Amino acid sequence: MYIEPFKVEIWMNEWETRCTYNLAETCVASITIDELLRMSGRNDADLSELLSMKMTYGAIEGSDRLRSAISDLYTDVAIDRITVTHGTIAANMLVHKALVSRGDRVVSIIPTYQQHHSIPASIGADVQTLALREENSFLPDLEELRALVVPGTKLIALTNPNNPTGALIDRPMLEAIAGIASDVGAYVLCDEVYRGTEQSGDRMGPSIVDLYDKGIATASVSKAFSLAGLRVGWIVAPTDVTEQVLLHRDHDTISVGMINDHFAAMALENHAKLLARSRAITRENLGILEDWIATQPRVSWVKPLAGTTAMLKLDIPVSSRTFCVDLVQDTGVMLTPGDAFEMEGYARIGFANDPKILRAGLEKLGQYLGDHFPTG
Repeated sequence: MYIEPFKVEIWMNEWETRCTYNLAETCVASITIDELLRMSGRNDADLSELLSMKMTYGAIEGSDRLRSAISDLYTDVAIDRITVTHGTIAANMLVHKALVSRGDRVVSIIPTYQQHHSIPASIGADVQTLALREENSFLPDLEELRALVVPGTKLIALTNPNNPTGALIDRPMLEAIAGIASDVGAYVLCDEVYRGTEQSGDRMGPSIVDLYDKGIATASVSKAFSLAGLRVGWIVAPTDVTEQVLLHRDHDTISVGMINDHFAAMALENHAKLLARSRAITRENLGILEDWIATQPRVSWVKPLAGTTAMLKLDIPVSSRTFCVDLVQDTGVMLTPGDAFEMEGYARIGFANDPKILRAGLEKLGQYLGDHFPTG
């Protein structure tokens, strides 16, 4: 089976261990197990409870403890609708494999996480893409979406908050998208891995599963919860979809590790504390980035409303890839070229890491732009 190379992951694999200032990072600054324990009101003495844990496969769908903690992130979701996976990347793959067959119409926004169009395309689906445009603040045009969602459409795939732009589909627009899907009986898959990183308010934004009976949400502890190393994600889906997901999951997962499940449950039982930390970091750092952009004549943007990344529009006479390769080789600053998202002329920046790294990286980036692309 042919599948299109995963451009952003290939880029990350090539450069993220070779850069000095990783401004391509998409996770909110990661925490240690010690920090997780302290945020949970525990200490290293509590690690002793792991000593008696027998290393079996554990609960296949995920422990009841973990799935109960996940259910608390939604309004009314029973744990039997939750399947634990190896990160959001496995969650997305399983949903597409479980739902999509050759010839099915799938409508995916772009830019997005590449899985949402490359996987159904590899299955032989009729994949139609809806381009998000800067003049619409990178939000979907509902009339364009309606034209693509014809009778028989199987699935609409979104990322919300959007990766890579940080655009946020609000509740009224989500409800409108659900209405478009409902008219033809389509499912809506919403990759919500950045949910909880909104730039305003102190609550998580709405989830598609709380708004639409054929809504499917995927997420993980990687981005907003700063625990990518646990490799724990999940799917929340209607019962019929969950049944199909479990059939496919038996072929490629069996279960996540029991220790991973244990710490993910601990984290999500304390999700309010973790999200408060993440919001503080992303809001402070976005301010740093906004101030820097105001000084850069070659850079413009649509300011993100959520997430950990933004797309920088570059007024330069070279390709985004040429720019990003030379930048990281010359300065150690790593961005992600826009061509990884079908957005030539842009580069993605991650702004949720250590503020010291962000400030230092932006200083180097500004110097590079001034030296190589002077204005006036």
